[in-house]
Amino acid sequence: MYREIATKLVNAIQDGQFETKLPTEAQLMERFHASRNTIRKAIDLVYQQGLLRRVQGSGYFITNIQLKHKTVVNLSARSMLNSNLHPRDLESKVLTFDTIHGDTALSRQLGIPVDEELYRVIRLRYWHNQLYCLEKAYYLRSVVPYLSTEAVNSSIWDFLSEAYGIGIANSDDYLSLTNLSTEESQLMGLDHGATYMALDSCNYYKNNGLLDFSHTVFAYPDLALYFHTTNLANN
Repeated sequence: MYREIATKLVNAIQDGQFETKLPTEAQLMERFHASRNTIRKAIDLVYQQGLLRRVQGSGYFITNIQLKHKTVVNLSARSMLNSNLHPRDLESKVLTFDTIHGDTALSRQLGIPVDEELYRVIRLRYWHNQLYCLEKAYYLRSVVPYLSTEAVNSSIWDFLSEAYGIGIANSDDYLSLTNLSTEESQLMGLDHGATYMALDSCNYYKNNGLLDFSHTVFAYPDLALYFHTTNLANN
C-alpha cells in the first residue's frame, strides 16, 4: 500500500498540487486512510527519489529542481539507518562472493593492515529488468564475521542491521567518470573504454570504524544523483 501512496505523492508533486511542502503526516494519514507507519514508508520512497528535502521540526519541503524523465537517487538518504545508495527492490546477480586477504593496494586505499581478511562481493544489479550497476565491495571480517549468501543476493545492509545492529554512521563518497576496463566491460556486456559514472565509497559505522569499501559503476540510463547539504559556511 505504501508504494501506491508514494506513487500518488510523486504524481501530486509533479502536477504541482504541493507547491512548497508536503502536508503533515496526520493530514496524509487522513487523506489516504493509512497508518502513520505506512505514510512514513511512502514518504521515505519519495525522499529517496530526490523530490523532497527534510527540515527538522518543519517537515518535508519540495525540492526546487524537478528532473522529469530521470532516475534520481538521493545520496543524502545514505545517512539514514538501513538506507542504501540504490533504489529499493534491485535484483542481484552475484558474480563473486568469497573471502580474500587485502593486498598492498587495498591496504593503502583503505588504511587497513596488509592481509586483513575481507569478504569480497562482485555483483550486477538490475532495476526493472535493466542493468543498473556493477558493484564491487569489500567488507572487513573483523567487523562482519559472517555474511550470508542470502544477504548477498538481496540486501546486505538489511542483513547487517538485523544480525549485528550495524548501520552507516557516515561515509566518504567520490563521484567520477570512469572508462570501463576490460574486466568491467566483459562483466557488464558494454563497450570497453566507454565512459560511465562511478562512485567509490568508504562507509563507517559508530566510532568512525571502517565497515566496507565499494566501487560502483552505474549503467542505468538517465540517472541523476541528488545531494542536499546544510550548514555550509560562507566563503
